[in-house]
Amino acid sequence: ILWVLKTGARWRDLPKEYPSASTCWRRLHDWEELEVWETIWEAFLQELDTQGLVDWEEAFVDASFFPAKKGATESAKPNAAKERSAWWVADGQGLPLSCQLTSASPLEVTLLEDAVDHLKIRRPWGLKLIADRAYDSDKHGKKLKHKGFDLTVPHRKGRVQPKNQDGRKLRRYKHRWKIERTFAWFGSFRRRLVRHEHHLTLYHAFFIIACIMQPCAG
Repeated sequence: ILWVLKTGARWRDLPKEYPSASTCWRRLHDWEELEVWETIWEAFLQELDTQGLVDWEEAFVDASFFPAKKGATESAKPNAAKERSAWWVADGQGLPLSCQLTSASPLEVTLLEDAVDHLKIRRPWGLKLIADRAYDSDKHGKKLKHKGFDLTVPHRKGRVQPKNQDGRKLRRYKHRWKIERTFAWFGSFRRRLVRHEHHLTLYHAFFIIACIMQPCAG
């Protein structure tokens, strides 16, 4: 499974010393159905947090986009199957804490709350959440505040409502290169770059495995 994730090769191209392609595919599928990958990821993050290795000084939220070579069975819309997006929340050093896959068509700001609601571990109240101007929304900012997040985001150009971001807070926006670094690191997993799986659940499994491996590589 790790070999396919890293190389992006087809299952039938597995080296001879590995188990059969059907066996490996079945394990990936069955363990995804049983939420094994999610359980491992959550336990791993909890252990890192216990050891003080999760940076709660600030967090980042952003989306990455990828094409799909095969249609997604979850969507009846032809265009929705052509591209997907991954919504990430990462800690102050770019460690992934949440990853949600969805159609690329919804506006980014509308899925912001869903991304933070799926954090795998408990986080401190008042966590500083940094995002780009695509997430500039007073409505969602207020909802996040009630959830215990302090949203820092540059205002959109042509914003109608009065500005409400403190210039000192926006200094943290310069740190967004950390989550961009995370995206670049995930690019080393070639199976993740383009979705070949017919079922989105299998592609989701590859995403979670990559999230588990990221702190190991760091």
